[in-house]
Amino acid sequence: MVDFVHEALLYRDDQQYLAGTVPFVRDGLAAGEPVLVAVPQRGIDLLRGALGGQAAQVEFLDMRRAGRNPGRIIPGVLTAFTDNSGGGRVRIIGEPIWPDRSELEYPACVQHEALINTAFEDRPAWILCPYDTANLTPQAVRDAETTHPIMVEEQRRRQSDNYREPFLIAEEFNRPLPAPPPDVLTRRFDLDNLSATRRLVAGFAADAGLTADQVEDLVLAVNELTTNSVVHAGGFGTLLLWREGDVVVCEVRDGGQLANPMVGRRNPGANARGGYGVMLVNLLCDLVRVHTSEAGTTIRVYIG
Repeated sequence: MVDFVHEALLYRDDQQYLAGTVPFVRDGLAAGEPVLVAVPQRGIDLLRGALGGQAAQVEFLDMRRAGRNPGRIIPGVLTAFTDNSGGGRVRIIGEPIWPDRSELEYPACVQHEALINTAFEDRPAWILCPYDTANLTPQAVRDAETTHPIMVEEQRRRQSDNYREPFLIAEEFNRPLPAPPPDVLTRRFDLDNLSATRRLVAGFAADAGLTADQVEDLVLAVNELTTNSVVHAGGFGTLLLWREGDVVVCEVRDGGQLANPMVGRRNPGANARGGYGVMLVNLLCDLVRVHTSEAGTTIRVYIG
């Protein structure tokens, strides 16, 4: 039987944070389980200090960097660690929601937390997600109740009475995106002008001051999205480009619908025919927001 556990740890201060996380890590190490701690750097510093020499046995990732794009966390952090851990059960502390997450990022964070339950339902893993109740909004804590089957507070564990089916939560947070600014660059694309579309994106990104690597990442991401539109969504779509400060934003719209919210969050496997495009976009970009319905799909990506 697969032993998958997904818990939310509610903490108000450093003492409660360490009381909930240190025993979790030490018990995992004592059981011979690989342990990943993917939290903001401040949490890493606290745990390293509390674990002492045992910290050398733990893999640490700064979630503000590794999980800046919530859509990247499942394929690029959690399952990547699990796939490289020898097949036994793993323990993971993952903190994808922190107080200064933006309103734009937050819906993707909640979708991520819900979809962990689908991504890991057949994997032996114990995932603990800390929530800073002193600084997060009450709504964020209520959302944690809906995305985690088990809640942990002051070292007490309880079943969440408000836990809901992952795909229902993902759909609830499948929200229309904020309107782009009025002065966006807009182009229609189809099979005949995909190469010209890539050149347009490269020139726009370079003029905006992105590094060569960032330009390459954005062009590759846009190529995946526009190609998907041509192949799977009627043969054409619309590209929008604009800047938000130092960030370049690119939006691809088409008439297709993404019926499965796990698209882009699960590695389809070496023998799959397709399915890598949106996952690659998640891995490349700083933020990816998606809104999909019967009327069409909008995917907006940010790099900067």
